[in-house]
Amino acid sequence: MSGITQSVDVDVPITTVYNQWTQFESFPRFMEGVEEVRQLDDKHTHWVTTVGGATREFDATITEQHPDERVAWRADSGPHHAGVITFHQLDPTRTRVTAQMEIDPEGFLEKVGDKLGMVEGRVKGDLQRFKEFIEHRGSETGAWRGDVPR
Repeated sequence: MSGITQSVDVDVPITTVYNQWTQFESFPRFMEGVEEVRQLDDKHTHWVTTVGGATREFDATITEQHPDERVAWRADSGPHHAGVITFHQLDPTRTRVTAQMEIDPEGFLEKVGDKLGMVEGRVKGDLQRFKEFIEHRGSETGAWRGDVPR
């Protein structure tokens, strides 16, 4: 099991950043290896990813979600992983997005990639691409302001 923590500072207000993050179906636009995310209901998503040339599908449950604060999840199938994305207002126009994840890589190539820091590098790259995506847009593509208690 590997623990990963990465952050990025985004030059957009916290509500806009949070609103965009809740648009899970837009993740393929900035997350490497994510081919598709479908929002099944308020607490469930279905993912299609490609890692090392292998396509995988899995379901995930949102275990906690509070507007402008956090979104936490756990995988229900496939390789074990769970995490939380937190949002911190730095000032009225800047937000820090922090990803904390626990991942148990599956298969030889994923385990080697994890040991070489490739998984952490991918998370860092995904956050950087999210920053560029939302800063370039200046506004969110949608929003879900509901609350999922722990």
